[in-house]
Amino acid sequence: MKLVFLGPPGAGKGTQAEKVVSRYGVAHISTGDMLRSAIAAKTEMGAKAAEYIKNGQLVPDDVVIGIVRDRLAQDDLEKGFLLDGFPRTVAQAEALDTMTDLDAAILLDVDLEQLIARIAGRRVCKDCAATLHVSSLQGDRCPHCGGELIQRADDREETVRARIDVYLMQTLPLVEYYKGKKLLRSVNGAGSVEEVFQSIQQVLKEFE
Repeated sequence: MKLVFLGPPGAGKGTQAEKVVSRYGVAHISTGDMLRSAIAAKTEMGAKAAEYIKNGQLVPDDVVIGIVRDRLAQDDLEKGFLLDGFPRTVAQAEALDTMTDLDAAILLDVDLEQLIARIAGRRVCKDCAATLHVSSLQGDRCPHCGGELIQRADDREETVRARIDVYLMQTLPLVEYYKGKKLLRSVNGAGSVEEVFQSIQQVLKEFE
């Protein structure tokens, strides 16, 4: 099976990708991992990506597309793959169409305001690294070890909203793109990890 995961940042795509890969034996193709691998392997596209990253710039579409093309040409994909973090734009999706035929684009559909509240409410213990949510806390110390609880910069509400604004502008059009191709499968991403995975498994029965 050849799959793409869609959804806003923080919707749980990475967690569900790990479960799909473990259950079905498909290759997990993550854009971040691919970039790091291409840079480490000193491929032509990796060298280009390294130059942009070194200068603090976003890696442009043509380089990311080139790295994905190289990855899809490797011979460990006999059971299929799950693309996580690509495509991010319609232009990237159109390029992907020239490389392979997808079976489905799975959207983890979540209410954005609930998602913002969930992420912005996360706290991490400085001592034991436990991740907690303000809704379950009695005080301002870690209930496990008494350590100080902090909010990571990535979890601040303004940061989360900025990332979701980018998603709405760039990535949400992919939902309409794949809907038009009759490849979109929508899954309620608001339940527990296991509930969401069960919904994904129901979708994937179509392709087993």
